[in-house]
Order: sequence, then C-alpha cells, then structure tokens
Amino acid sequence: MKTIKSKDNIIYKSAVKLTKKKYRDETGLYLLEGVKPLEDALALDIKLRTIFICEGTQRADALPEDICMMLDRKLFEKLADTGTSQGVIAIAEKNTCTFAEFAEVSAEGSGNVVIMDRLQDPGNIGTIIRTAEAAGYRGIIMVAGSGDVYSPKVVRAAAGSLFRMPVINARDADDAANMAKEMDKKLTVTCFEGATDCFEADLKKNIALVIGNEGRGVSERLMELSDIRVKIPMEGSIESLNAAVAAGILMYQSQK
Repeated sequence: MKTIKSKDNIIYKSAVKLTKKKYRDETGLYLLEGVKPLEDALALDIKLRTIFICEGTQRADALPEDICMMLDRKLFEKLADTGTSQGVIAIAEKNTCTFAEFAEVSAEGSGNVVIMDRLQDPGNIGTIIRTAEAAGYRGIIMVAGSGDVYSPKVVRAAAGSLFRMPVINARDADDAANMAKEMDKKLTVTCFEGATDCFEADLKKNIALVIGNEGRGVSERLMELSDIRVKIPMEGSIESLNAAVAAGILMYQSQK
C-alpha cells in the first residue's frame, strides 16, 4: 500500500481543500470520516475515490485495496475533523439527484419532506436529516443560506442517513415553495400567530415541513406562502425550542 508522507502530495492537497465548502461545491466530492460511515457507504455503493488510513492503524480486510493509502499520522491529524479519529477518512462523491428523481422518491410512503430554511448549525442539520429518515420522511430541500450538508460535522451527525435521503437545493424561499407546490405538498410552517396546536393538526401525508433558522425562525416569505401553520405548545417562559428538537417533535407527530 502506498504511503503519503509529504503535505505537498497532490492527492493529499486535494483532500485538504475538501475541508472548504467552495471546493466541495466545485468538485462534487467531500470527506467521510469514521469506520461506521465508511462501512455504510461501501454497503450502499457510494462512490469513493480514495481511502486514507492513518499510519499505525490496522486496515480492515473489507476495504477496497486499490484506493487505500497509508497517511503519515501528522498529516492525517491535520485532515481529521475529530480529536479522537478512528484512523480512516475517505474522499466520496456527493449523492446528487434531479428534481424529477426527488419528486418520484417523495411520492412514496407518507410523501412528507423537510425544507431547511437557512439553518446553520451542522449538528442541527445532520440530526434533522437522521431524524427525517427515521420518521419516514422522503427527502430534504435546502434553501440557499443554509449550511452545507456535506460539511464533515453534518456528515458525522447524519450518521449514514445522508447516503439514503435525497437532498436538493432551492435558490430561495419562492423556489422552495414552488417545488413543494409541484409535488403537491402542503407548505407547513411553525409560528404562534394563527397557528394550530401541532398535536391537533393533520400532518400525516404530503406536507413540506419548514424548519427555520436557529435565531430568526421561518422567513417571512415562506410564512406568507404557507398552507398550514402549527405551533408546539410550551409552558413557562420558554419561547422556542432547539431547531432539531422541534423538527423531531413535528416529524414524529406526523406519524400519528
């Protein structure tokens, strides 16, 4: 197995660039770190370009030998996004889909999808993707201004769901709303004014659930275009919940 020991190695330099969103967007590639995510990717035939194994780490027999490279420990630590890495990082191809493909998948099961409206926190984004899959949702629409679903922290938080959940991007609020309309989804937002208690609302089928920005909530435009307005009842002086927690409550409520 080839060993990379220089930071000037072209393959290593290309991998380092993928820590930046700009290069992930340009190349359609991203970094995948950890044993379980890599096992999931291999099981689902996600296309991998290179697998870096930290020097001193034993290579698993199941890894495709032709794309495996040993990486100097110091270089590996600079590339890793975690403080206690498991010693394996892969360069993977993004799992992209067209709107037509997304619409076809979204018609299955409950037909529900999530719209992330300018969410920023990687942990929230990854957790919502993971919860959406568990709750039977069929896809994710990312409104421009949201964080990158292929950032290392999001990939880790999504825990393999990113490989299975189709994700498409919307240029703005109107574009996201138009997508929902074309797929016959009811645009569903959270707010207090004119909203129905989420435990009384019918969210079982064909909704596009909007989860708003952590600090500013759902955009005014999506609020204007909404078909359904719901609220999560809260007691005491609590005014809002963490975005991923609120999303989880609403997504599982739709299963009732």
